Amino acid sequence: MSKKAIFYISFFVLLSVGFMGFAGLMIKEGTGEFFGKEKLPVLGTPGHTVQGFKLTNQDGKTITQDNVKGKIYVAEYFFTTCTNICPVMNKNMEKVYAKYKDNPNFLILSHTSDPDYDSIPVLKAYADKHGADVKNWLFLTGDKRHLYKLARESYLVDDGKFTGEDDFIHTQWFALVDGDGQIRGLYEGTKDKDIEKLIKEIDQLMHE
Repeated sequence: MSKKAIFYISFFVLLSVGFMGFAGLMIKEGTGEFFGKEKLPVLGTPGHTVQGFKLTNQDGKTITQDNVKGKIYVAEYFFTTCTNICPVMNKNMEKVYAKYKDNPNFLILSHTSDPDYDSIPVLKAYADKHGADVKNWLFLTGDKRHLYKLARESYLVDDGKFTGEDDFIHTQWFALVDGDGQIRGLYEGTKDKDIEKLIKEIDQLMHE
């Protein structure tokens, strides 16, 4: 075999080894996809996004879709007098908040299901109880029908078993929303495994 042939064979062997090493690294880092992680699904009908909203946070400030534009956020529904699933949900939400509270591109929106009782001072006290900074974790109130419509038609966190616009929202689901207002995941806020999955998928979404 000529020296030239040996050179080309050696070159292609080294090139293949390098390529396979690079591919292995990308597969390891991407957990399955060749050049990175598989993207999270977009939930809802094609083109579905969170509709426009106008609510009030625990400091009495108006919050609209402009405040969340371009940011990743988690949306939930709760009420301060709830004694069963809500305390568990917000204890778990504290774990999410603790990890991302210093990230300016991340928010938590906690919507009250009981705006008649959950006034701004009540929400403020509840937020303080959970150590929530208004910069990153917003407790929101507003018109009841508007809140409920958001839950059912935008965040997709209601099971759909309702007979009227005023049916009470009592749901354990958290919705993960991307910077374009698309729903990228739903998670049971009462389950530790779902919270672990949520945190993992927030990281994944931040790197899409």
